[in-house]
Amino acid sequence: MEQTHFEVDDKNRWRLDTPGIDGWRRTARPGDPDKYLMISADCHANEPGSLWAKRIDEKFRARLPHVETDANGERWFVAEGLGRSRVRARMIVNVPREGGEDRLRGRAGADPVERIADQIRDGIDAEILFPNKGLMMFATRDAEFGMAQCRVWNDFAWEMYGQYNDFMSPAAAIMTSDVSLAIAEIQRVAQMGFRFLTLPCKPMFGGHDSRDPNYNLDLYDPMWAAIQDVDLPITFHVSTGRDPRAARKEGGAVINYVSHSLSPTIEPVASLCGSGILERFPKLQFAAVESGIGWVPWALDAMDEAYRKHHLWAYPKLKQLPSEYFRAHGAATFQEDRAGLELAEKWNLVDNFMWANDYPHAEGTWPHSAEAIEREMGHLSDESRAKILGLNAAKMFKFDVDLLLKRRQSARVSD
Repeated sequence: MEQTHFEVDDKNRWRLDTPGIDGWRRTARPGDPDKYLMISADCHANEPGSLWAKRIDEKFRARLPHVETDANGERWFVAEGLGRSRVRARMIVNVPREGGEDRLRGRAGADPVERIADQIRDGIDAEILFPNKGLMMFATRDAEFGMAQCRVWNDFAWEMYGQYNDFMSPAAAIMTSDVSLAIAEIQRVAQMGFRFLTLPCKPMFGGHDSRDPNYNLDLYDPMWAAIQDVDLPITFHVSTGRDPRAARKEGGAVINYVSHSLSPTIEPVASLCGSGILERFPKLQFAAVESGIGWVPWALDAMDEAYRKHHLWAYPKLKQLPSEYFRAHGAATFQEDRAGLELAEKWNLVDNFMWANDYPHAEGTWPHSAEAIEREMGHLSDESRAKILGLNAAKMFKFDVDLLLKRRQSARVSD
């Protein structure tokens, strides 16, 4: 199987920095015969831009994300629940037409066979993958429109990746603003064979409105019951609850990434841990995806503080503290997160953190994951590294570890 090769340009050369592997019994390096099991708990498809236009019911077609040209000839990207953005601001610039890592990232992952080669060169044994363009499916308050888009993705994802589900598992997307529609699709994708579900961070897309339904309310109990019945873990991916591009111009990229993409993922975590849902549905498992992990120790303390100190308003009365529910049921994924990893063992969160290379996105570590892991995980024990790099994801998403290791060995023999 031919693997993609490219030159590392100056803007990405920092990705090769590593302190080395002195004292490591085994490593994350692809050539290590005793390499850690590595499951990327957050990757993305590179689905065709025309996917929804070709497959969705005609009555929804005009409402899909599209490009409009104004009277001045300026091209704008328009999506129902998102602010308009100039097309040129969304494109990779100053990258040579041929070669260059950023250019490769922009076109990677569309073909499953090429995807397998790319992941093998990065040492990945298995991956779970989310939509890419399709994360905008949730950017609407119209449940029927949102679910129609989810069904298009779910059908495409199973057609494209279902045969590889033992090691390349796609998310089943569920629009949750209508409970009955959600339950029907949950049951359908479970029968198809999906390994896990992805729900938006908020059932109703957009700014905060206390009148909107939210996951902490008991009106969602039938949905949690359905998820528990099909025994599929839940994921909440960043940027799926409200427009992550709220800031404009100077500093916008930093502000949006930290404040409007990553941090809102705390809300569904607090909803599940603080509302009694996990007492009523004790088999539920969930993960905040691509959110990073440094916030987790703080959030657990903050939830417990709120429950204790605001006891006059904190209801229902829980059998355990919110932090205990997270440790028993929850997880969070990251690419690089020094603060979170420094606290992983100290705060008893090793079992709750899952690493990902975020292939093929620029904020990920592919195709230099070993170097990133060596920069950040040298202080961890071998057992902790093994859990965070793959075993935790194998447990939550029910991967067959023996099968993955046999697949790795077969690939090594065939090479």
